[in-house]
Amino acid sequence: MVRTLGLTQLTMIGVGAIIGAGIFSLAAAVAKDVAGPAVLISFLVAGAASLCAAFAYAEFAGMVPKAGSSYTYCAAVLGEIVGWIVGWDLLLEYTAIVAVVAIGMSGYLGFLLDAVGVQLPAWALGAPGTGAGHRIDLLAVVICLAVAWLLTRGTRTSARVETVLTIVKIAIVLLVIVVGLTKVHTGNLHPFAPFGLGGAFTGAATVFFAVFGYDALSTAAEESVEARSKLPKAMMLSLSISMVLYVLVCVVLTGMQRYSDLDPNSGISSAFASAGLSGLANVIAVGAVIGIVTVTFSFMMGASRLWYALSRDGLMPAWFGAIHPKRKVPHRATWTIGAVAAVLAGVLPINAVAELTNIGVLLAFMVVCASVLILRYRKPHLRRGFRCPGMPVVPVLGMLFSGWLMSFLQWETWVRLGAWLAVGLVVYATYGYRRTREVMPGGSVDLDALDEMTDGEEPEPGAERLPVR
Repeated sequence: MVRTLGLTQLTMIGVGAIIGAGIFSLAAAVAKDVAGPAVLISFLVAGAASLCAAFAYAEFAGMVPKAGSSYTYCAAVLGEIVGWIVGWDLLLEYTAIVAVVAIGMSGYLGFLLDAVGVQLPAWALGAPGTGAGHRIDLLAVVICLAVAWLLTRGTRTSARVETVLTIVKIAIVLLVIVVGLTKVHTGNLHPFAPFGLGGAFTGAATVFFAVFGYDALSTAAEESVEARSKLPKAMMLSLSISMVLYVLVCVVLTGMQRYSDLDPNSGISSAFASAGLSGLANVIAVGAVIGIVTVTFSFMMGASRLWYALSRDGLMPAWFGAIHPKRKVPHRATWTIGAVAAVLAGVLPINAVAELTNIGVLLAFMVVCASVLILRYRKPHLRRGFRCPGMPVVPVLGMLFSGWLMSFLQWETWVRLGAWLAVGLVVYATYGYRRTREVMPGGSVDLDALDEMTDGEEPEPGAERLPVR
């Protein structure tokens, strides 16, 4: 792959992955049913948990500039089998996230089409069981395939589109904040925690879905310029920018309209309409569509780069990891993920798909935090472009936060995760274990060899490809 992504583009990819459904719909749903105005606390708690994991990811990104994200990091420290479990888990989670946000965006697109007098037939309006006559969510299917097409155009081209869309999205969110703050009524913020602090903490487990995304960013390490220094900075910047915007939108949302009156499907639009600013509704809907497109882009990119890393290391068939000879992207993995996400988004309701996401990401966060803690003491001499602060407290807090948030998830979610991981172990036992030793004899990772890489993150001239997973 070609290194073309600088700090600005990396940061925009990170913000694009984080800012999306969380601002445009999730905040209102949590405020209405779970937390009230204390949804602000929900985002701050989720953000704190996410920050602990972000520090761990940033240290690894500054040390292991290879595609694969959590899979690469965990395999490097805890061994191949742990890395495979995390990678197999995240492959499903990222693909499911793409499907979830595509379904969410199809609703906003339908709203905009209705506004211009275009109405789709009933069979194309949603998955079976979501409404009368519904057979498939056609718009969600088109979104998944269109994003896959964009990603196969090449990293430079697709990243430029992502950067432009993210800038437009941020501009619309800032418009919402600036205009909305003039319409805030402090009376709407009382009582601040109508469901108690317990409601705010429960809300944190839900909105956590909206405050990660830098993990998908880390999969672009092999397409980043000066990855060791740029990736950690991009992770910190993207999370910081996103959290500031989330907090301000929460204040605007619950200050403009009483929490009990919020629309969980279009919270910002309904809040503006209640304040006599219905003219901005279409603008906000456009912002929601753009915002969700960037999330779809970032996570599909992350899933395809993760699959590329798994295939390159022999854990999955090499056919999927093939790089396009002209555009230098893993085109087969991208199209496969786009097709699977399109099927999930087209025929399953959003709740059924959403349940496949959070638990896997939280599991990966726990393992990455443990890995960075172990490696700091096992190999303190390794060159690090970023060092996680507050060792060992911060990684331990990351593990505790992630485990605590996982405890709020339904038992059915745990069963689905267990079934998927069982399938993954079968794949590893029957294919991956043998094949990876043909690709890289010994099946181990030499972390010390990373110090032999140049500042440009490429192997020294004449050096063999580093067997880092």
